Order: sequence, then structure tokens, then C-alpha cells
Amino acid sequence: MPTVNIVEVGHVVVPPPEDLVVRLSALDAPWVAIPLIQRVLLFVDGAGGQQHPPFESLVGSLRASLAATLARLPPLAGRVVFLPSTGDAAIDCSGPEGGGVRFVVVESDDADARRLAGDADHDVDTLEALVPELKVEALPAEVLAVQVTRLKGGVALGVALHHAVVDGRSVWMFLQAWAAACRGDATAVADMTFDRAVVALPGVGEELARSTLRKYPPNLPLDANMFPSTHGFHFHTPIKLPRRTFTVTAKQIHHLKQCMSGQTTSGKAATTSMSSSFVAIAAVAWVSFVRSKHPSAISTNHNVYLFFFIDCRGRPGIDPPVSENYFGTCITGCLVRAMAQDLLAVDGVAAASAMIQREVQRAAADPLALWDWLDIVDIVSWVPLDKMVSINGSTRFKAYEVADFGWGAPSRTELVTMSDGRVVLVAAKNGGVQASVCMHLDHASEFNSHFLNSLG
Repeated sequence: MPTVNIVEVGHVVVPPPEDLVVRLSALDAPWVAIPLIQRVLLFVDGAGGQQHPPFESLVGSLRASLAATLARLPPLAGRVVFLPSTGDAAIDCSGPEGGGVRFVVVESDDADARRLAGDADHDVDTLEALVPELKVEALPAEVLAVQVTRLKGGVALGVALHHAVVDGRSVWMFLQAWAAACRGDATAVADMTFDRAVVALPGVGEELARSTLRKYPPNLPLDANMFPSTHGFHFHTPIKLPRRTFTVTAKQIHHLKQCMSGQTTSGKAATTSMSSSFVAIAAVAWVSFVRSKHPSAISTNHNVYLFFFIDCRGRPGIDPPVSENYFGTCITGCLVRAMAQDLLAVDGVAAASAMIQREVQRAAADPLALWDWLDIVDIVSWVPLDKMVSINGSTRFKAYEVADFGWGAPSRTELVTMSDGRVVLVAAKNGGVQASVCMHLDHASEFNSHFLNSLG
């Protein structure tokens, strides 16, 4: 565990817009119960020929540019609150529950930036020390906190955000806007909208959001992030699980896509056209997961599951379509079920690809069909967590391209909040895809071996 010294705990405060209260939509509401996103960006001194400014100057630039970014995105400086008069949850951007964004400055002399950025296997303890906690146990809850850490040979920028206010795409929209402001290029980012009224949901939107709140975090404003035990769905693992990052090259992805096209020998139709990069990597991860647990935890006659999210922005199945610049949580769930024996077959990756592709096509045609994604992943009733892979992120998140704060792209970025069977995707630095995987110790080594062998 690294030695971490807190230098300063302050707040970045911007003049709040008058009386701006944004009621959460039904797509936001489930995330009041599962609030935390923590991501770290590592910048190594001298990487890519870039030199960082002195640490104090760097912190000053980050602080000033964050204030400019919050002025464009006031929900990030607000608080998630409960409105007892209506039963709504909302983002209070202007009231007494505000107070700006907690900004923490930290120093660590023994956490080595180059090692952290270069190791495939994560130093989980150190990465967790580089991101701030978010105060979300009850409402009002923080929306954003920031931590800047001086490391041995570099700097870490850690952010924690409330998932009821942002999804993965919004995280990168925020970081892109902040980075552009920091390097003096704020016009490089288009204006973003956070008006929840633009998301047209089935039924009466406001009442749907309230009923969702009553269903998942029913004790508001208390126990805001305590998912009801009747569902048994817990995202925070009490033990440290191994995590590893794979970089899948563009050449490897092309090879996978070619192998997945055509017909499978098990008689199930594979994809008739070239799979997307997401489908290809998700199929490999799912099959590697099943093979790593067979036969100790998964038998051939078991059902196994793959869960992932789709972005609803721009989808023709929503009328009117949600803007690509919508800043909020705008994702719905997808669940694929298979017999383990189909994924354990010689052509298991092609079979997995075909099943995932069909679910992607279904979701594209009707993106809101499974908007209440927590209901379809009701663990106690029928989806066992130890037989499910969860895919987060996107191969289209240009994580390294958009996060240049003026001293070069990050050397490494990772999602710190991970749980067993979780795979997190972003676009890699030089093409291809970065896939970060969290697996239980009993199966991590086997998963890693199967995943690498599948890439060829």
C-alpha cells in the first residue's frame, strides 16, 4: 500500500444558475442505488516526448479549467437530492445543497507512475488510493470529486462521479471538455444538453421515475446506495480481486471478425456479416469466462449469461431521438443467455458472437424495451452472478485521444470500481481496444490464458 499524504482539500465553486433543479429520469433513477464511477488517468513524465509543468502549476491549471467546465455543466457542481413533496430525486444545481466540487491534492513518494502505467496486472491498492471517495451514502449526495496526486515520475488524475448523473459516455464528454479548457481550446467541444425532458420514455415520464425510485432505493433520502437485499445485487466486492488489462490490436480484432463469420459446426448460425469490434471482444471474453470456470464452477448443462449496456443516444427507436450531445445517463440493458456447452465447443466464440449480435440488433430496433435493466438482472430469481459476464464501456470511447490536458495523452487510464466477471472497454492508444478484466483469484489465471490464446 503506497504512502499517501493529503496536501489540500478544497472546493471548486462556480456561480450557480438560479433555481436550476434537474429531476432525474427513469433511466437515471436506478443508479441512485448504484452510484459510484471512479476512474484514474496516469501521466508519466517524458512519455511521448511531453514534459509536465511543475506540479503546483499543473494543479492550478486543472483547478481553473475545472471551474470553466463546471460553468458549462452545472449538474456536476450540484448534489443529488430527494424532493419529499413529489417523491422525485433531482440534481440541485443552485440551492443550499450545492457547494461545488471537492478538489483534493495528494502526494505519494513511493507510487511509481511508470510501473503503474506499464504493468498489465493492476496494483489495485495503489489505484484505489489515487481516486477520491464520493459521499453518496444518503441524499443529498455529491455528484463529482477530483483528486490530483503527485507520483514518483508522474501525476495521477482521479475522478469519482455519481452514476445517476453521468453514464460512461458522459464521463468522457466531461473529461474531453475539461481537457480542452485546460489546454485553452474550449471551443473544441460542442455544447451539451442535460435537460432530462429530451428522453422520451414509455408511459408518464415523471411518474415512471418516481416508481423506479420506490422500487430500488425505497428508503430515500437514507440508504441511497444500499440496494435492497430482496434483489441481492451488490456491486462492491469485499475482497481485492485480480485485475488485468489486455490491449487487443486492430490486426487481432480483424482476425477475430474473420473467424466469427460463416456457420458454426454446432448448427447455430454465426454472424452473416463482419462483427463489430465490441461483439468480437465480448464473445472472446464470454467464452474465456466460461472455459476458465469449467468444470469447477460451470457445468456443460448450466445456463451462462452476458450482460451489457447500449447507448440510447441517436437511436431511431426513440421518438424523437436523443441528441448525441445529451449529458446524463442514457443507457439500457441487454442480456444474452446460452448453454455452457455451446460456448465450450470448438466453435464457441463464433456461437457467442452470433448470439451477441442478435441481441445488439434487437436493442438497436427497440432500445427502450429493456430500459428497466435492473429488473432483468434480478439475481435471486434467475441470474446467478458467478455465471455472468458484465461488459461495460465501449470500443468507441476515445479515452486517450480526448484526455490531453496540455501535456500529452495519458499513459494509462483505468476504471477503478470493478467487480468479479466485469470487463471494461475503451479505445486503445494506437488503435485497437483496451479490455480491463476483473476475475476471482480462483479463475483469473485460466481466464487470462484463454483470452490471450483466442486472440491468436
